[in-house]
Amino acid sequence: MHKKLVLNVIARILLIISIIMIIPLLCSFYYDSDTQSIYAFIVTIFIGVIVSLITLTTIKVTGDDLNNLNAKDGLAVVGLAWICISAYSALPFYLSGTTLSYTDAFFETVSGYTTTGATIVTNIEILPRGILFWRSLTHWLGGMGIILLSVALLPAFGRGAFQLYKAEVPGPTAERLQPRVIETAKILWSVYLLLSFLETILLCAGGMPLFDSLCHTFGTMATGGFSTKQTSIGTYGPYIQWVVIVFMFMAGANFILHYQVLKGRRLNLYFKSVEFRLYFFIVIICVIIFSAVLAINNSDISQSPIRDSAFQVVSILTTTGYTTANFNIWPQFLRFTLIILMFIGGCSGSTGGGMKIIRVFTTLKIALRNILQTIFPNAVFPVKIDSVPISNKLLEGVLVYFFIFVSLFCFGTIAMTITEVCDLGTAFSASIACLGNIGPGLGKVGAVENYSWISMQGKWILSFLMLAGRLELYSILILFLPSTWRK
Repeated sequence: MHKKLVLNVIARILLIISIIMIIPLLCSFYYDSDTQSIYAFIVTIFIGVIVSLITLTTIKVTGDDLNNLNAKDGLAVVGLAWICISAYSALPFYLSGTTLSYTDAFFETVSGYTTTGATIVTNIEILPRGILFWRSLTHWLGGMGIILLSVALLPAFGRGAFQLYKAEVPGPTAERLQPRVIETAKILWSVYLLLSFLETILLCAGGMPLFDSLCHTFGTMATGGFSTKQTSIGTYGPYIQWVVIVFMFMAGANFILHYQVLKGRRLNLYFKSVEFRLYFFIVIICVIIFSAVLAINNSDISQSPIRDSAFQVVSILTTTGYTTANFNIWPQFLRFTLIILMFIGGCSGSTGGGMKIIRVFTTLKIALRNILQTIFPNAVFPVKIDSVPISNKLLEGVLVYFFIFVSLFCFGTIAMTITEVCDLGTAFSASIACLGNIGPGLGKVGAVENYSWISMQGKWILSFLMLAGRLELYSILILFLPSTWRK
């Protein structure tokens, strides 16, 4: 790893985040009489600007250096930048007194950037507006990616931008819309901005105040789940809930597909993708089953079975984590199905978490191929996605990812049973809820609960899982290899 180059790139990203933090500072000036939150933002911005400028002044790199970023440098930049930015962005929570400890502040920030939505805040509605806005804005920045944003804003990265893009983009492959990654980053962020603008307008049209509309748009489009209300989206009526359902579904689909549809103005382009067809099919089937089961049960569980089913299925599958109902009291079959959806997650190239539908589908096709080969040992059965054969290297990558993901989930579950006083269901669901970047789980981390009761050790473990899940495992795990730190 080229340490000076990596530090210089991280300093550039830190400067961008420091400048962006001026927005919640202005929000604090406008809404809050609490001077402590204003002071917290000012101090944090000052620290970020000074540290980044000193680093950029003392550690200089040329355009050729940035062009020569290799794969190891790219993974290291992404992993270290997310950790450093999270540590820095936690300061407003801690300095404003929103959290009692820095551990809580770091957990809340990591949960925001990774779009997990797991919170330690017990009374959300008493928080200063500036802090609430920053809390939701971390979702929106992390949803499309802070590295991707930096690539879009800083053309100086040149050819080296691809290594950063490849290390952060969700999914087994890094698709490009244009030969230059910088142009691809700009296009993806443009689509993200457009959909965010449309949702904000529709939420405002439904009577939601502009501030709340922006915050909930950030949480929806990033598939995050932070709300400005204690009862989440359940606070609002059917119109608001259906708008959020539609945009959660869109956020869980590949943004490259959105761009292609917007450019070609043909909705059938969505269904040419096998991943989107599976995504659509899973949602429809689950909503039908959930609605039927809830309708059979009494109205104490759900007064609107179709809407509650659609909301929670889409929210959990896309790993958004917004809630309109306490699914912790739903029939056991439905809760088990929600756990399965947590593992699956959204589409590749979306802001959703989980293992991604395409990986699960590919793993099943590999299993089927191996079964067929035991019956017909001399036959050749290539694994195809969208009628295109998948290389053995990519198939191996999918299987390795699957193994590491499940291993980390098991590690998280075991660690939670050791560090916390909780039942196995709570430990199990807290692990997958954080690794899959979902937020709410079952038991003591259920839909109407939070993570405030977890010990300091438990919060650091879950923070690690959130970062590993959002960064597709490798950008975090590579930091534990001694060879990473050598040139």
